[in-house]
Amino acid sequence: MLSALIGVVVATLAACLLVALYFVYVTRRIARNAEQKVPPVGAFITVDGERIHYVERGEGRPILMIHGLGGTLHHLRRPLMEVFGDGYRLIAIDRPGSGYSTRANGRSGGLREQADFIARLIDALGLEKPLLVGHSLGGAVALATALDHPRKVAGLALISPLTHTSEPSSAFAALAIRSPLKRRIIANTIALPISIRNAPMVLDYVFGPQKPPADYAVAGGALVGLRPSHFYATATDFTALERELPRQETRYGELDMPVGILYGTQDRIVDYRTNGVAMEGKVKGLDLEIIDGIGHMPQYAETARVVAFIRRIAERAFAR
Repeated sequence: MLSALIGVVVATLAACLLVALYFVYVTRRIARNAEQKVPPVGAFITVDGERIHYVERGEGRPILMIHGLGGTLHHLRRPLMEVFGDGYRLIAIDRPGSGYSTRANGRSGGLREQADFIARLIDALGLEKPLLVGHSLGGAVALATALDHPRKVAGLALISPLTHTSEPSSAFAALAIRSPLKRRIIANTIALPISIRNAPMVLDYVFGPQKPPADYAVAGGALVGLRPSHFYATATDFTALERELPRQETRYGELDMPVGILYGTQDRIVDYRTNGVAMEGKVKGLDLEIIDGIGHMPQYAETARVVAFIRRIAERAFAR
């Protein structure tokens, strides 16, 4: 009886191992395909031992763009940077761990950690008090940078920013992995196949009620997110928010620089009332722009309007 039970256990473990190895193989194949179709498009700079991927264009006062949760620099590169026009030096980065940027093991992904990194990146790139443009979670990172390193930042132009704690949507349940080991295992086995299966639903949720660009996967750079390191960093960022965002919410009155926020009323990811309108009265001189009927990605849906918004905040910030 005991030997039969042991045999069943061994057979079960062997079957689980084979399944896991199969998903490891599939994941690596997906990642290789993504890297072939969407290779790095910019340059690299090493900051604090991290190799950071970034793109830049133009000359003039610096505008540093920070993407959101699960995103990459492509969310701000195309079409925003391409049609922005002259007069400014535009830089968009892959945040540490995202896209082609690295993040060392042991990094928390917390807002203060990311803010400290952005401050050091500003120095490494030789940027003199840039305007920070933050989208979604990138907005929270930009706010943290301005709060902890105000002398390094001229102002903030925030697009659909996360500013306040709220109950996360069930769409983010797959990212709520608190164990780093479990996060690593999932990232290297089932995360990417599941991401491909759920892609139509996720894109509809993120872009809705608008549609993503037809060439979003390759020309728009979306495929670069299909890599284990990117999923791991995204889940790490998500789980870190609950530790630091509540404390950050209490500090917005400290901001002493031009701050603008742009939101769409149909944002399905971050509610414009609790994260945009709620900032009125907390940030002095806030420039709040609300676009009716637009979702979480106004830089795609209303590109010209977003460009005008950033330029308006930049003029105020650099006039100081």
